[in-house]
Amino acid sequence: MFILAVAIIAISFSSIFVKWSAAPVAIMAMYRLWMTNVLMLPFVWRKGSEMFTLGGKATGLLVGSGAALGLHFLLWMESLRYTSVASSTAFMALEPVMVMLGSYWAFQQRSSLSRIIGMAVAVVGAIAIGWGDWGLSPQALQGDLLSVLGTAAVALHMILGQSLRSKLSSVSYSFAVFAVAGGVLALYSLIQGYAFFGYKAVDWGVFALLAVVPTILGHYIFNWLLKYMDATSVSMSVLGEPIGATILAYFLLGEALTAIQLGAGVLLIGGVWLFIRSNGQQAVPHEVDAVTKESA
Repeated sequence: MFILAVAIIAISFSSIFVKWSAAPVAIMAMYRLWMTNVLMLPFVWRKGSEMFTLGGKATGLLVGSGAALGLHFLLWMESLRYTSVASSTAFMALEPVMVMLGSYWAFQQRSSLSRIIGMAVAVVGAIAIGWGDWGLSPQALQGDLLSVLGTAAVALHMILGQSLRSKLSSVSYSFAVFAVAGGVLALYSLIQGYAFFGYKAVDWGVFALLAVVPTILGHYIFNWLLKYMDATSVSMSVLGEPIGATILAYFLLGEALTAIQLGAGVLLIGGVWLFIRSNGQQAVPHEVDAVTKESA
């Protein structure tokens, strides 16, 4: 349980680090992924040949999964420029719900009544957060929308990558999608005319912290824990991130919660909790897989 707590705290720092840097979010996300891949190299070289055995369809899914992950980072991290940490991370907790909806559409996977009820409660909570943020400013609502779209993107990443997990090891899959996502973000940065160098020392520090803390100490630990804990227990950690991030934002950024944010956040997280608990086979969510969970 101590190791699980460490991982939850680690991923909770992701949104804080993003707020600490003024660099374009595409640059931040790109360096986060590429720095992580550099740290992974000693473990990847042994299994790198796996990627050369993929067929055309599997390669296409891999590229699509990586592109969706890059889009997730771009949208979610950009949301933090407009809305609070509490609102942005609360919407990210909807990932397992969106994965279920996508799986139903793509694979006709049916869900139980309790999962549908949990999803409905979570959606009501999400709408309430958006309504409350609209009262604060239209800009905050824009950030909420970006977070929702970013959550949809990471859900697509998970769905596209689902069939690849039997063909690639976790390390190889992670390395490949990180490389593709980083490439997509690099291309976007070139189109936007962002500088790749010349950032302040604090920005480079944030890039490195994003790679080491939420990715290595967060996502990779979750992936490792899957060897010793059931997927449902690990996936419940998705509920820990908005709580941990909100507490950290209060002390480190001075962001206070409004009454609506608090009430709606509890409703949203409660709905996701019911949703996950209703199925003992629930897949691991958003920032929850070093490799499968590369989100936030």
